Amino acid sequence: MADLFFIGTGSGKTSATRNHSSILISTTNYNLLIDAGDGIPKAFLLHNIDFNSINGVLLTHLHPDHYTGLASLIVQMKMFNRKKNLDIYVNAELKNIVKDFLTSSYLYPDRLGFGIEYHSFSENILNEVSDEIKFIARENSHLASISEKMKNSKQSFSCSSFLITIGSRKVFYTSDVGSEKDLSLFDDNNYDFLISEITHVEPEVVIGKTEKENFKPQIIFTHYGDEDIRETEKFISNLNGDIRSRVILALDGLKINL
Repeated sequence: MADLFFIGTGSGKTSATRNHSSILISTTNYNLLIDAGDGIPKAFLLHNIDFNSINGVLLTHLHPDHYTGLASLIVQMKMFNRKKNLDIYVNAELKNIVKDFLTSSYLYPDRLGFGIEYHSFSENILNEVSDEIKFIARENSHLASISEKMKNSKQSFSCSSFLITIGSRKVFYTSDVGSEKDLSLFDDNNYDFLISEITHVEPEVVIGKTEKENFKPQIIFTHYGDEDIRETEKFISNLNGDIRSRVILALDGLKINL
């Protein structure tokens, strides 16, 4: 038994009614949070999620709407007397940045009451989160332009997309992308679900991508602004029956049983 819960579906533009993009993967023995952007503790309260039910956090990249709520989330865990360790899965190039961010927020390991275990990942390596959750990361081009401009900087601009295996189901989560080419990062795999952002790539491009393949995954749009809702709903309603039945515009609070 596993499900996907969309805690937030918003873009980087803050919304008064929706949370920044974040997904909770829940299985029988592990709860994995994907991204923890600004306002994530309040989003937990709105959805009645127990702070201490989270076993691990997987970070896609370090834009504020994807990761800067991590410190606030850990503070709430401490205030609710967490005892079990928290796993943080982060690209190896970003690990020290995240550690420094937390210590700069005065979250010292010996004062939390629980441990933080960092799990560094690299491209194309299978990472086993639990018996039921595994993932492979691949670099996308979301931050490629700034990386090129800052090529003399020692800072990393890594941004990952993931192929996540949950039990017998496979999910391709694009995270934020740089171009439609990033939709092809896992062409060597069939997957049951494609969760794609639609701020940096158009919905019709995502649809077109799946129509070129030999399989028909469930398509879930997320990471979009409030101003995009009406137009995207209209776009979906105008799709033909077969495709329309496979496309969902995720709203905050959407739960999908796998």
